[in-house]
Amino acid sequence: MGRLFGTDGVRGVAGEDLTSQLAMDLATAAAGVLQDNRAAAADHNGARLVAVVGRDPRASGEFLEAAVVAGLAGAGVDVLRLGVVPTPGVAYLTAALGADLGVMLSASHNPAPDNGIKLFARGGFKLPDTAEDEIEARMALPGRAPGLPPSGFGRVRDATGEHERYLRHLLASQPATAGLSAPAAPAVERGTAPLAGLQVVVDCAHGAASALAPELLRRAGAEVIAIGAEPDGENINADCGSTHLEALAAAVIKHGADAGIAHDGDADRCLAVDATGEIVDGDQILAVLALELKARGMLAGDTVVATVMSNLGFRKAMAKAGITVVETAVGDRYVLEAMRAGSFVIGGEQSGHIIMLDHATTGDGMLTALHLLAAAARRGVPLADLARVMTRYPQVLVNVAGVDKEHAARSPALAAAVAAVQAELGAAGRVLVRPSGTEPAVRVMVEATDHNHAQRLADGLAATIRSL
Repeated sequence: MGRLFGTDGVRGVAGEDLTSQLAMDLATAAAGVLQDNRAAAADHNGARLVAVVGRDPRASGEFLEAAVVAGLAGAGVDVLRLGVVPTPGVAYLTAALGADLGVMLSASHNPAPDNGIKLFARGGFKLPDTAEDEIEARMALPGRAPGLPPSGFGRVRDATGEHERYLRHLLASQPATAGLSAPAAPAVERGTAPLAGLQVVVDCAHGAASALAPELLRRAGAEVIAIGAEPDGENINADCGSTHLEALAAAVIKHGADAGIAHDGDADRCLAVDATGEIVDGDQILAVLALELKARGMLAGDTVVATVMSNLGFRKAMAKAGITVVETAVGDRYVLEAMRAGSFVIGGEQSGHIIMLDHATTGDGMLTALHLLAAAARRGVPLADLARVMTRYPQVLVNVAGVDKEHAARSPALAAAVAAVQAELGAAGRVLVRPSGTEPAVRVMVEATDHNHAQRLADGLAATIRSL
């Protein structure tokens, strides 16, 4: 069996790659590994392990949830069923409820036929690779003997009421304004309505945040217009949400709203549009939030973590503000690893995965939206003005498929071509050529002050790669 877990859990087409049997086997194996580890540590009182299980509203989530719950309870784990809830809600509640395991059924921004299983360890962080390897190894062993588990069958109960705990946690994350440079609007203190006076459109991607995201923003004081908030099990991410911002931009302009917020299917991402419908991407959001933390003296090490794909404009803005950028490979798990290793409090990706470790153990789109909008409200400026803290350089991406990426990585000719492009760009641009982690392809990224210039250079590098 090839490695089951990818960079973000187990994912595939529901009913084909990801079957009910696989989901049950995975849950049973995870329970067995946790029970073995606890027995080896000898630090328990004999009580059963506890797992929380949530899902997004995909139709396949219903049968996959039933399979996961059956596997856990059948192996002697008590289960709290959270129902439809964002992925970061599962992560938070895993920690808040003292659960031993968190399980989220979602394929994030993927289309409705796909689904996935994400696992969270005690404390709410994603399960480490070593634990995933243990689970996979256990799945290859003969199944557990039928009968009553040593601790008895797990009990299953509804825990959808815990959504309220998650919402209150998000609202309580808002800071007082002490220490900020004088805002144009009256200060908003903790416990009041930080978004009072704002009209906001929120696109929930017909996903896991369809009920909770509009409710959060309303409780924070905003006038909310919700779109993409009618999930039917089949329409998740369909021409809506953070991967299709056109509908959000149109709604913001139609209603004359101050801003728009877009989530993906499991709401671990947040992108935005300003009052004119202009996109505010993850780099801009990360820049705004990092500067807000620095202004309050809360930016640990005056450092922010970002990936190699973050825009050159972001890097320049951070340098101007005296903020160090720690660079990682693409993927929120790598951002989180660097944050924890350096005790940094904020990091993220251009795609809208923003991790605020003071309040969350994973990317949280609803948390990000609240803090972004509150920053605009505190300072009494439009979102467009906040986003201008950085200039977005034109960024051209070319995917060169069907090539030998290992050969390309060793090629002196390609290395020389990349060096020539970087020399031509100088300080006014950037080039990145990297092998794909998932397919036989090499990805080329060129940034420059002029889009046509960037396109010409990227196409030239792509041609070099194809000729190797």
